[in-house]
Amino acid sequence: MKFSQIAEKLSANATNNSLSLNPDCDPEITGVAAIEEANTGLLSYIEGNKFAAEVGKTAASALILPKNAAIQAEATNRGLAWIAGAEPRLLFAQAIAIFYQPFHPQPGIHPSAIIHPTAEIGKDVYIGNQVVIQAGVKIGNGAAIYPKVVIYPEVQIGDRTILHANSTIHERTRIGNDCVIHSGAVIGAEGFGFVPSRQGWYKMQQSGITLVGDGVEIGCRSTVDRPAVGETRIGSYSKLDNQVHIGHNGHIGSGSALAGQVGMAGGSTVGNYVLLGGQVGVANQTRVEDGTIATARTGIHSRVAPKSVVSGAVGIPHKLWLKASVVYARLPEIYQTLKKLQKRVK
Repeated sequence: MKFSQIAEKLSANATNNSLSLNPDCDPEITGVAAIEEANTGLLSYIEGNKFAAEVGKTAASALILPKNAAIQAEATNRGLAWIAGAEPRLLFAQAIAIFYQPFHPQPGIHPSAIIHPTAEIGKDVYIGNQVVIQAGVKIGNGAAIYPKVVIYPEVQIGDRTILHANSTIHERTRIGNDCVIHSGAVIGAEGFGFVPSRQGWYKMQQSGITLVGDGVEIGCRSTVDRPAVGETRIGSYSKLDNQVHIGHNGHIGSGSALAGQVGMAGGSTVGNYVLLGGQVGVANQTRVEDGTIATARTGIHSRVAPKSVVSGAVGIPHKLWLKASVVYARLPEIYQTLKKLQKRVK
């Protein structure tokens, strides 16, 4: 494919992102690659000024660049084709989609699938081998249910949603349109509800439901629990990485992203467009407001104000945590100084 054809497709997809182009170079492009690995015939990208030096070293034939005249001039001097925009990484993601689309099976029902006669299956649905679909299930048009998925009674699956192999969807869960549930994920299983009594732990039945909005992706081996009453909710277009746990009555707003091994305890709430780094923990009944960023391994024990950036085991403001980290590294030195001062006082 000629680079000019790729540029045309990217320009058609651009939203509030006017693009500029080197019109003097139009090589044949056969694929995409990271900047350090790109060779002749491949397209790569430079995200910002931090990586500007790579323009002078790359073997790529074409680049997606930021809106930086100096970087663009260097690419032109090297004879590279380029297109530039305000969001190079987004453009590169769109370029990958030009060359690669994930496998999607043809519609059809494998003869080994077990489907209850009351289940409603939409048009153009794929159902793989050894899938189990129980009573009262509704599956939308164009959905794909990969092998060994188990869907409990009265579940609703939206149009074009994909359930990858070995995922399990428990009773009365509702999953919206255009969702992706990855392998091994468990959605709508019983929450961790036990009440202490003189005889031990009394099991509280989890009669609530789990709701997953449109465009949600949930990673491998992640779990989203249903509550005793009420609902656990994942807002539309939110993304959960692998091995994420959402406890009963947990609520996540729209457009949020949770990295691997994040854990949200029961009743906790995460707002819209929140970013939680790997292994962040959110305590029971805690609220994380819209636009917050929590860096990896942050412990959140109390309400976090909107658009905050928090870090550390107790979730203090990020700038304060950075200062404390510097002091922490000097604790042995500070301790020796303190001992000397104590001797002088005596």
